[in-house]
Amino acid sequence: MYAIEIFFSEEDEGFIATVPELPGCSAFGETEERALKEVKIAMQLWLETAKEIGRDIPLPQKRSLVAGTA
Repeated sequence: MYAIEIFFSEEDEGFIATVPELPGCSAFGETEERALKEVKIAMQLWLETAKEIGRDIPLPQKRSLVAGTA
């Protein structure tokens, strides 16, 4: 599974979700949940298009989760 990063953009007044391992794969949502839903759609379309045009598809990198403490 590819890592997804979500952050709030004050400029866009909403959340941006990106898939760093898939160049240009990102989506916007007014909430984190909507941004996540939209980026999952964008990821599927990115992968389908890459297959159709013969583009190399990077393998997902294993990442560990690090929880911060307050």
